[in-house]
Order: sequence, then C-alpha cells, then structure tokens
Amino acid sequence: MIITLQNQKGGVGKTTLSLNLAAEFTRLNRKVILIDADPQGSARDWLVARGEIPSPFPVVGLDRPTVHRDLPQIGNGYDLVVIDGPPRVTELARSAILASELVIIPVLPSPFDVWAAQETVKLIAEASVYKEALKSVFALNREIVHTAIGRDVTGALEASSIPLLKSHVHQRVVFSESITNGKTVHEIDPKGKAAKEIAALAKEILSYE
Repeated sequence: MIITLQNQKGGVGKTTLSLNLAAEFTRLNRKVILIDADPQGSARDWLVARGEIPSPFPVVGLDRPTVHRDLPQIGNGYDLVVIDGPPRVTELARSAILASELVIIPVLPSPFDVWAAQETVKLIAEASVYKEALKSVFALNREIVHTAIGRDVTGALEASSIPLLKSHVHQRVVFSESITNGKTVHEIDPKGKAAKEIAALAKEILSYE
C-alpha cells in the first residue's frame, strides 16, 4: 500500500507522523520505505540526526513532480510506502497524491487548519478522476486533551465527506524531542502514551489495505 501524508498547510506534523508511522509499520513486520517528497528535506534531516544508529527503514529523497512515475521502481519489493508530502499545493503534491492508494490529511485542532485542508481535499478529488479507488482520511494531530476546540474541530471533520480516523494524536513534548534527536517516540519511551497513540493510528490505517 502507498500512503501519502499531505496537507497544503505547513506545520501540521506531516513529517513527525510519517516517520513514527513508518517505524510502527516496521515493528509490525512490514517492509517499509519512506519517501521524502518535501523539498525542505525534514525526513532526511532526521536521518542525519540519527548519526550511526541504523534507521529501521530507508529514507529516500524524491522531491520532484514525477513521484507517480518513479515510485513503482523505487517502491518495488516493499509492503508499505510512506510519502511525506510537500507543504504546498504544487505539481509535486499532485504527483504524490496520484502515486497513492491512501491519502492521510493531518490537521491540527484549529478552524484555520480545517479550512486550509480543503485545498488538499480538492487535489484528492481531482486525482480521483484518474484513480477511482483512491482513499482519503483526516488524522487529528496535536490535539489538546479535554478542550472544547478539540471537540468542535472533531465535529466539523466528522461532518466532512472524508472520514476522520478515530485514533487521535495528542500534543506531547516527546514528539518534538524524538525528531530533534533522530529517534521515534517508541525508541524514546516504548510504553508511553505517544507510542501507544502511534500504534493505534498505525493499526487503524492498516485497516484500509
């Protein structure tokens, strides 16, 4: 399965989710490759930050608008391909979506993020003309526990034509700490709440296979 995490709004946690999900899929005995399609190269920076610690999965930079043509060869032999998409609506974003079987739209618990996500929804609708089997879901990221805004945004997303994943990821310091140190949350605290949330999210995503 080819999964793209895409939202035209930057700062929604695409790279953090991509890296942690790829690691969790690997823990579930899937052969995974992560494609860094973001020109900022954040996933590649994470790989450098690991230093001599081997990555649980390969990270390949592919930040050009030919992802849908190049991916069959690059992703050959892998069970799951995770694409960390670019933060803007570009030909590169369109190419990444066209390459995908499932598009995950990470959104923060903010009305602005819900509105901004509509640009990505439009791209998915355009791609669906060529790929009728293309699936898409929202993933609520950095939710703050027991807040009204979290509940309001959840309600707004649930009313959308695109389903909202039941597994939410909350705002936790360990996410930024792990990325800074070239680690995943499971490597830092395997029994922590963040690792459990990523595990639940990964399991739900795999139900779309």
